Amino acid sequence: MPSKYDTNPLDPDFPEKAKATAAAEETRTLPYRGGETHQLPVNTEPAADDQKTRKFAEAEVHAYSGTYVPPFTGHNVPTHYQHPQFAQYDPTTSHKVRSIGLPENIAIAGCYFPFYIGMVASFILLLLTPKDEPKVRFHAAQGLAAHLGVALVAIILGIVTSMTGGELGTTLFKVAAFAMLVIFTIKAFKGKPIHIVALDDLTNWLEEKLGPVK
Repeated sequence: MPSKYDTNPLDPDFPEKAKATAAAEETRTLPYRGGETHQLPVNTEPAADDQKTRKFAEAEVHAYSGTYVPPFTGHNVPTHYQHPQFAQYDPTTSHKVRSIGLPENIAIAGCYFPFYIGMVASFILLLLTPKDEPKVRFHAAQGLAAHLGVALVAIILGIVTSMTGGELGTTLFKVAAFAMLVIFTIKAFKGKPIHIVALDDLTNWLEEKLGPVK
């Protein structure tokens, strides 16, 4: 006799056989064994050991929410430690160049000072500053390269002007170069980075060739 759990999909009469088998089975009811249902008592009164919610006074609430102050027991209580202001520390103003005794930011700013003063300062710094001051030597070489570049372009423009006439281009270049050197001087004094990418090769060559005098 086929069972209703027979799931053979190859039997074409499976649906009808399953229905006939399900209709032949009857629903069975379990016998009653005499169990009774008991209703639990509902107690609306609070128990004798229940504690009521206490309402704190305003002064007690503030006493618990305030800052805890430990009692004095005779030991030394240190004062509040003040952390140093690292953000205000400027190494360019506190560090002095060992060879010349000037603060680092003043020595670097002198390398970019206009009117050829920076050119002389850069040349002297390259001769006096030791190798263990790489930042100062870099800016001295870069400042000297910048002054040499400005002088070279000014000479070329002067030659062209003498041949063609008109000094407008030369004047504009000198004004732009002066403004650039002033900006570099201010940035160096404030300790801000200065990097002229176009002068990297000349800067590296000057820094290598013009070493400190022994």
